[in-house]
Amino acid sequence: MIIMKVNHRSNKIWLLISGLFVLTVFVSEMAKGQDVYVAGVEKHIQGNYVATLWKNSIAQNLTDGNNDAWAYSVYVSGNDVYVTGYEYNIQGNTVAKLWKNGVAQNLTDGSNYAVAYSVYVSGNDVYVAGFEEIIQKYRNAKLWKNGMAQNLTDGNNSSSAHFVYVSSSDVYVVGYEDNAQGERVAKLWKNGMAQNLLDENSHAEARSVYVSGNDVYVAGRARNTQGNYVAKLWKNGNVQNITNGKEHAEAHSVYVFDNDVYVAGSEFNKQKNRIAKLWKNGNVQSLKQRKEDAEAYSVYVLGKNVYVAGCEFNKQRRSVATLWKNGVTQNLTDGKNDARALSVFVKNL
Repeated sequence: MIIMKVNHRSNKIWLLISGLFVLTVFVSEMAKGQDVYVAGVEKHIQGNYVATLWKNSIAQNLTDGNNDAWAYSVYVSGNDVYVTGYEYNIQGNTVAKLWKNGVAQNLTDGSNYAVAYSVYVSGNDVYVAGFEEIIQKYRNAKLWKNGMAQNLTDGNNSSSAHFVYVSSSDVYVVGYEDNAQGERVAKLWKNGMAQNLLDENSHAEARSVYVSGNDVYVAGRARNTQGNYVAKLWKNGNVQNITNGKEHAEAHSVYVFDNDVYVAGSEFNKQKNRIAKLWKNGNVQSLKQRKEDAEAYSVYVLGKNVYVAGCEFNKQRRSVATLWKNGVTQNLTDGKNDARALSVFVKNL
């Protein structure tokens, strides 16, 4: 008799053979394969930006290039691929967009400037975080559930929602809201209830949230007394500085796998070049890049593989959409036109 048990997180298979012994078989990522989805943007030959989705490095244009459009986030659920972003309309406003398998849905009517920054799918529900300007020309942080909008703030001050994450029945959104003095206050909304992550004088933004068990991790940035932005990581509301504040830095994305916490972002060096960074448990990991500037926007970890999406600038000062896998660089574009990789999602085949 043979009994097989699969542990998907550790990629092991235990075989109990004839009740006599256990054989552990390691299944390599190469054997079972992974599909890698990247959302971003590439400039069209006509001069407009095109919202783009790469699957295993093969590009698919989500827009026709007649109007500027950006794709900020990708999420895969089963056989369905969801992407969020925006596209300009003929009135000169941006329309918040959700693409499902390449088919666009407008989340706003185009009468106001709006952007959809993040998408998360839980069961049959699709959540999107972003903002829409209101009559007073303030940005109003928004959460869309299945296309229905919810305002996260009262609209008296500018605000924006950058990222959404769903754990069990709880919906977490992060972003910022300006205070009366115009300082940005980093915010975490749980089921619509707001929490300030720093005091109201810190000029801070929250960019990404990840929930692991009972722990809530948030990545972002805050300005110090020297005027430099410091990359920040909050765990259950307690803040940790990832960088020392001597140079500008920011954290764009956080991902937790097993007991390891990964943060992607950037930090300027002494020569004022922007360096793409990946931190694992607070320690810098190697991301190969040229001498020119680079930025890391999104991190995703699956098995033994760590993927980071971002961009590198070439000698012509054009941004090249870039994917790092375990620190090794892969260019998604040829560098002839500006392009950026802004979000990565990976699934096992």
